[in-house]
Amino acid sequence: MSEVYAERRARLRARCAAAGSAAALVSGAANVRYLAGGAPPGAVLLVGAAPGTGSASGSGAGEDTLLCSRPPTGDPAEGRLDERLRRTVLPPAGGDPAVAAAETARAAGADTLAVEEHHLSVARYRAIGAVAPGLRVTDLGTAVEQDRVVKDEDEIGCLRIAAEITDQALGELLESILVGRTERHLALELERRLVDHGADGPAFPTSVATGPHSGRRGHRPTDRRVEEGDFLSVCLGADYRGYRVEIGRTFVIGTSPADWQIELYDLVFAAQRAAREALAPGAACRDVDRAARQILASAGHGDGLAPFLGHGVGLEIEEDPQLAPGAMGKLDACVPVTVEPGVHLPGRGGVRIDDTLVVRQVADGGPELLTITTKELLAL
Repeated sequence: MSEVYAERRARLRARCAAAGSAAALVSGAANVRYLAGGAPPGAVLLVGAAPGTGSASGSGAGEDTLLCSRPPTGDPAEGRLDERLRRTVLPPAGGDPAVAAAETARAAGADTLAVEEHHLSVARYRAIGAVAPGLRVTDLGTAVEQDRVVKDEDEIGCLRIAAEITDQALGELLESILVGRTERHLALELERRLVDHGADGPAFPTSVATGPHSGRRGHRPTDRRVEEGDFLSVCLGADYRGYRVEIGRTFVIGTSPADWQIELYDLVFAAQRAAREALAPGAACRDVDRAARQILASAGHGDGLAPFLGHGVGLEIEEDPQLAPGAMGKLDACVPVTVEPGVHLPGRGGVRIDDTLVVRQVADGGPELLTITTKELLAL
């Protein structure tokens, strides 16, 4: 993987050089991990400027330096750092790694430093300017995030394993007794099962929603207990080597579903299927959203829909691209996205169906479904 990380940093270095920047300071945690293989808490990455080899701690030499306030621990949550990357561990009370990186760039002779302004506080930005007054600071923008959109096959492999773990955890829950248990208890059990099956942790806070709560996007579990006849909607995902997926399913508890539950479920299922079938390289992001939205809106549910149908996933659970009415741009091959329509009826509950897929060419079989737990309306 060292070559992969080196190639990613080389692309960023070339982009900076083309824009007239001698170096780049990467401070977003996911971006640091993407370029360095790991991201200890608070670490930053200086790309394109480094001091002499004698001033670095750790192994390796080169133009790029990881600066952190404490040594990497090797914890899987931090990732596995590129062994050839130069590392500088600041001494105790050594200050802010981002400020130290600016000083390093200035000492190495850089005249311009591109920073991720959207990841820097005003105070941090001012501190960088104060320690390196002769250094011109420019905005790197979302250059690294945009490079992250299209995944290589190693990244997709991690997403595939994360999806398998997620499906396993959900499948085991469905085999257990659910009536009488609280939303909070079920959410904690799902997260434990994710770890038991090899996840580094949950990709995001697990949502379990029952009865009138069901179908709400991002519902926070409460102490409400599962009851006979409830809709139960679950949304969870595994974090595997930093890569995150998402799945959402809705079930009926303990009895045959009522007519209104079947009708609502079939509607959301049709919307989700339409959006999945619209996923293709070259498809406009807004058109994928429209494929599902128009089905739900035509049934009278347009006012309560979420502002977006889905989004990219990877080192963060919400990445570009966004599948939304106002989204710009088109999909590329090898871009993983979620498709997650839902309808919530106040006081009654609702349905969410959520999958993670990888956009693929038609010749390669079309969209690759990573989360494969059944979407049949089951009575548990």
